[in-house]
Amino acid sequence: MEGLQQQTPEGPDEGARLMLAWQAGDGPAFDALVRLHADRVHSLLVRFLGPRAPLDDLVQEVFLRVIRSKERYQASARFTTWLFRIVYNISVNHTQRRRPQALSMDGGQDGEGEIDVEDEGVADPSDSLARQDVVRAVRLAIESLPERQRMALVLAKYEEQPYSEIADVLDMTEKGVKSLVHRARENLRGILSPLLTEELL
Repeated sequence: MEGLQQQTPEGPDEGARLMLAWQAGDGPAFDALVRLHADRVHSLLVRFLGPRAPLDDLVQEVFLRVIRSKERYQASARFTTWLFRIVYNISVNHTQRRRPQALSMDGGQDGEGEIDVEDEGVADPSDSLARQDVVRAVRLAIESLPERQRMALVLAKYEEQPYSEIADVLDMTEKGVKSLVHRARENLRGILSPLLTEELL
């Protein structure tokens, strides 16, 4: 099949090959597909939703969606592009489900989701603890971004995906993705400027 020969910059698209093999009746190909991509899905969910999310359940939900999409799958794009679109949709659904519970009485986010950098780590002389505070602040700042900005930034910065692939994941133009990533970086700089004295982004 034509999809079996699909190439990526790294070589043949192994995810597409396994998906098509499973689609054609090779049961063990699905297990191999999960082994190949589960860690990457988990990593993407952590960066998009943060470590407090029910990550194992969401990884399972992603691959259940893959199972349900088995017969409709076509290798018209990189497998990771198709998979990341599923991750994005499930992440957005999860964010919308938890949003009512995250609102406090004053209309802001509860303490678990806030970016609280006031006096954090100031009294502690440990560089290690100070660095942990910076990492936590960056993570929470990323979580605070609008969903499309957040996914565009995560895919560009951490997954090192080209803008053309991110455009396919988010169903938008490459120019739109560039604008999203730029706005995400500017928003993060604004959020983190009281804390950071060096360029991290």
